[in-house]
Amino acid sequence: MAGHSGSRRVIYAALAGNLAIAATKFTAAALTGSSAMLSEGVHSLVDTGNGALLLYGMHRAARPPDRTHPLGHGRELYFWSFIVALLVFALGAGVSFYEGVIHIMAPEPFVNAKVNYIVLALSFLFEGSSWLLALKEFRQQKGKQGWLQAVQSSKDPSIYTVLFEDSAALLGLAVAFAGILSAQLLGIPELDGLGSIGIAIILGATAIFLARESKGLLLGEPASPEVQKRVLAIVQDDPAVQRANGILSVHIGPEEIVAGLSIEFEDHLSAPDIEACVERLEARLKKEMPQISRLFVKPQATGTWQRRRKAMAEASEEG
Repeated sequence: MAGHSGSRRVIYAALAGNLAIAATKFTAAALTGSSAMLSEGVHSLVDTGNGALLLYGMHRAARPPDRTHPLGHGRELYFWSFIVALLVFALGAGVSFYEGVIHIMAPEPFVNAKVNYIVLALSFLFEGSSWLLALKEFRQQKGKQGWLQAVQSSKDPSIYTVLFEDSAALLGLAVAFAGILSAQLLGIPELDGLGSIGIAIILGATAIFLARESKGLLLGEPASPEVQKRVLAIVQDDPAVQRANGILSVHIGPEEIVAGLSIEFEDHLSAPDIEACVERLEARLKKEMPQISRLFVKPQATGTWQRRRKAMAEASEEG
């Protein structure tokens, strides 16, 4: 729950900042006629909507299991994260590219150019504050992992989505500043439109990366090796278990894992003894590892488990 509260704090901060920045940028674009500033306004407006979608996804994902979704609704967050990536690409990158092309084909001279610089400076300040908050939260999540490794292994897309959006926003502001300044100094208004195209490229690359990560979560990613080892250690510790063969797991939410265990029980155990063992395992895992939301146990000989794992590995290599 602490992770979710941190995620919401980051999203609320980004939401408030992006809404104010979007209004300011649109006003500046109307006063100056800057294509790059208009693209930046669209970018901030899209980021505002994306923050609202992430909050909606978190709200929907928190619903308890029901008859139609017996494993819960945790993947709703992954779905809405994927929608966010599509919006960044379709609206953010698409509109920015269109605006850039239009202003290159029909350039307009600047008026009140100082307004753009003031707005860019304020936007950089507000975006930077949101970015620092998201960065702090993500650092706590990633631990000793590398940045890219932490994103790829993360099962909570809300934090790194805001972090990447804010990073793209800061890069976009730098590109917008370069486009506006060069267009003014060189007297070539087409460079302002070129700045919009640069912003579109940044947003497009960000969207593709976020979509790729969201796709993996939607398809289903396993629990981390550390979590799997801990589950198997707890299972192996039970006196009724001869061998904990292995675990198949999948995240259905940032803190919700469905786990299937292959266990070879002691030969002398009766069916009631095995049932009692499974109940003990469920109770202990619920206490020590509450992220294991559903547990399925399959009594299975070690040799059978190893043969099936070998067949799965060979199928993966062929694919």
